[in-house]
Amino acid sequence: MNTYSKVPTEFPKEFLWGGAVAANQCEGAWNIGGKGISVADIEELPKEYDRKTVFNFKHTLEDIQRHIEDKEGNYPRRRGIDFYHHYKEDLALMKEMGFKCFRTSIAWTRIFPKGDENTPNEEGLKFYDNLINEIIKDGMEPIITISHYEMPIHLVTKYGGWYNRKLIDLFYRYAKVLLDRYGNRVKYWIVMNQINSFGWGADFPGLGLALNTHEDMLEARYQSLHHQFVANAMIKKYAKSLKYDIQIGVMNGCKFTYPKTCLPEDALACYQHNEMNQFFYGDVLLRGEYPGYAWRFFKEHKFNLHMQEQDLALLKENPSDFFSFSYYCTAIFSKEKGLEENTLLSKSVYGWSIDPTGLRYLLNVYWDRWQKPIFIGENGLGTFDTFENGKIHDQYRINYLKEHLKSLKEAIQDGVNCFGYASWGPIDIISCSQGEMDKRYGFIYVDLDNDGKGSGRRYKKDSFYWYKHVIETNGSEL
Repeated sequence: MNTYSKVPTEFPKEFLWGGAVAANQCEGAWNIGGKGISVADIEELPKEYDRKTVFNFKHTLEDIQRHIEDKEGNYPRRRGIDFYHHYKEDLALMKEMGFKCFRTSIAWTRIFPKGDENTPNEEGLKFYDNLINEIIKDGMEPIITISHYEMPIHLVTKYGGWYNRKLIDLFYRYAKVLLDRYGNRVKYWIVMNQINSFGWGADFPGLGLALNTHEDMLEARYQSLHHQFVANAMIKKYAKSLKYDIQIGVMNGCKFTYPKTCLPEDALACYQHNEMNQFFYGDVLLRGEYPGYAWRFFKEHKFNLHMQEQDLALLKENPSDFFSFSYYCTAIFSKEKGLEENTLLSKSVYGWSIDPTGLRYLLNVYWDRWQKPIFIGENGLGTFDTFENGKIHDQYRINYLKEHLKSLKEAIQDGVNCFGYASWGPIDIISCSQGEMDKRYGFIYVDLDNDGKGSGRRYKKDSFYWYKHVIETNGSEL
């Protein structure tokens, strides 16, 4: 036997090339078809702002009510790119590129407008019937995120978000409706987008926690997170009971850190930071139990978390099937200063470090830790594009993606089981962290500005043709 035959030289034959979007950033139609108001629909884009800090998702209950009632402000997520009405033509462009998969989310408020109804909204269910059918008709594997920062705002104002244990049953009811309805067509499900994002120093809308409603907000976050863990395990248990081949995934948002120096104290501090900000979520949901370092963290912070014995048994018996993560940047960490940007790396115009090698590094770390199949749920360059005479020459985007795909290929040769890659986002949409249209990621340009002005027409960028060729050659020609 040739010992080198064990080393793969190419991407797997059935590798899922594709792209990813989120309902709240692309669909629009925020008050059409029986849809209710979500946490995304209250994010207003001010007339003047700092692009790097515009959205921190920090709201009091008073703020929330003001935004709900506001009819004059600029709320880009409410209109998106009108994917709701244009999904067929948009998916046709993905098909032209040769996509093997398309990741999107289901807007919770299209199915349960307030979140606590007993009966789902049939009009919303029919929309996703049509969308999923179209994805499949165009030759793509649908990869569906159940919760992507789209919680009904009613669950925040009435229940206090995920801090309230009642959210477990409400979310499970919602997820069960989706699995029953679409489980015969959707194999891959990501339960919660970037479940670790609440730890990035902002109250991301995934938890639905309004500020100033808890004496210890950090404790409240971990209590809320525990309820998300339990819901995740319940959904996995239900998926196992169905006759379909359903795979349940855990997803992180990655801002992995390297030690700032070679000092052992920095290395330890950095590792502990990565434990609670990166590994913790997968350790619970892929291994099925709270790790020892987490129990110590809770003890040292004097957290009084309410867990039921059956919660821990449920987690142990229902680990998830695969791991997904978004990859954009890395940082450094030291005992003295904590989290810092890495000045040795170049940065995007939005200040995000560019670290293709880090993708290979992380893929190996995650694979070695959990030995579960990996799907790259997001990766891309958000920046400005120049639109002239119907053309967009975005060689900078091609260069960025090419280097990251080279690292992915190296990781596969290292033995990492990565079964797919979804570029974020294949078509320009409203950015999450800025709420802008100006921050563009796509292979397809959408002629809309931050105020929603423009023709809305779609145009192919240079990167469109590059990615099409990458898929045609299954990554052998980057």
